[in-house]
Amino acid sequence: MKTKHRYALALAASMLLSAACVSAAPALGERWATLKAEQPKLQIRDAARALNVSEAELLATGIGKTATRLSDSEHAASDIMRRALDLGTVMALTRNENAVLERTGVAMRVKQEAPTGDKEKDKESEARLRSVAGGYLGGDIDLRFHFANWKHAFAVVQPGRDGAITRSLQFFDAQGNAAHKVYLKNEAGIAAFDKIVADFRHPQQTGELKIAGAAPKAAEKADSAVDVKEFQLAWQEMTDVHQFNRIVREFGLTREQAMRLAPAGVVQRISPQAMRKLLDDSAKQQLSIMAFLGNDAVTQIFSGKIEKTAASGEWYNVLDPNFNLHVRESALKTGYIVQRAGVTSVEFFDKDGELVVTFFGVRERAKPQPQSWVDLTRSLPKA
Repeated sequence: MKTKHRYALALAASMLLSAACVSAAPALGERWATLKAEQPKLQIRDAARALNVSEAELLATGIGKTATRLSDSEHAASDIMRRALDLGTVMALTRNENAVLERTGVAMRVKQEAPTGDKEKDKESEARLRSVAGGYLGGDIDLRFHFANWKHAFAVVQPGRDGAITRSLQFFDAQGNAAHKVYLKNEAGIAAFDKIVADFRHPQQTGELKIAGAAPKAAEKADSAVDVKEFQLAWQEMTDVHQFNRIVREFGLTREQAMRLAPAGVVQRISPQAMRKLLDDSAKQQLSIMAFLGNDAVTQIFSGKIEKTAASGEWYNVLDPNFNLHVRESALKTGYIVQRAGVTSVEFFDKDGELVVTFFGVRERAKPQPQSWVDLTRSLPKA
């Protein structure tokens, strides 16, 4: 075959491939539109699952209409979240497979340290500030970031279910799973929102995202391979509950495996239905609680009293004006009351051994936890 003929065939094949790529996004958008018409109340996460794509890919079908792709450079996610402190009142939404936490309020800022002139110290100071995105420690919007797992970002402007325009910043991991979302809740923040979109606009406004395949879940280490005696000693020597995650990593355990291998008397298994009683009794007693809910990218923390609890289908919910918690009760398989460093928590796991949500009683720094919280945990139905 002559060279020019081979070139022509290659060019034609390339054009066909390009055409196929261009048509793929509209095809997905059309499938989603059809699905929404059939099931108008279907959430985008569930729609993505039904269409066998990631949520990020589904959202990207709106680029040029309702969505703007934002920068995915090394520190973009942290920098965008730092700028989001300018938005004022927002609703911060964090979810995992079986629970959603939504908190409305204003995030706190961390006071930036003045430059010292020492390059190394100033570099460390900036790294610390970037790790918390300039704030979000305590206060209404309380977050713990793992920015290494933030990959894709979008600004979304679209009509909500009530017809009013909603504005949000939405972040996803490498697999296209939702990491965190920030919804603007005040008109005064619109200018700051628009400036973030303009400053972080991605040069490629296309729906062609590089979505990584899901990494296989690591097999749990055999109990016989664990130095259980040393692990239990490390547990008993904890002086702060925050040391627990480090200990679990050092011994190569899964979190639920740590519950199973814990020292005698510090972990008690409870019924998954105990979550409903915990929330109901907290509301009735007006007991201040903390709820920790996260994924591989971020953990969000609510602290305070709750008012209204209610069931809706397979979900059990807290439905307060500035705090919503939704937990898929049907997905809960195990629950535990856990004692660590003088602090009592209640943790619930799903059938895959993934942590769904954790609860603590609110306590003042350097003071014992409230006895009312301890009494509530003791009243929970045992497994």
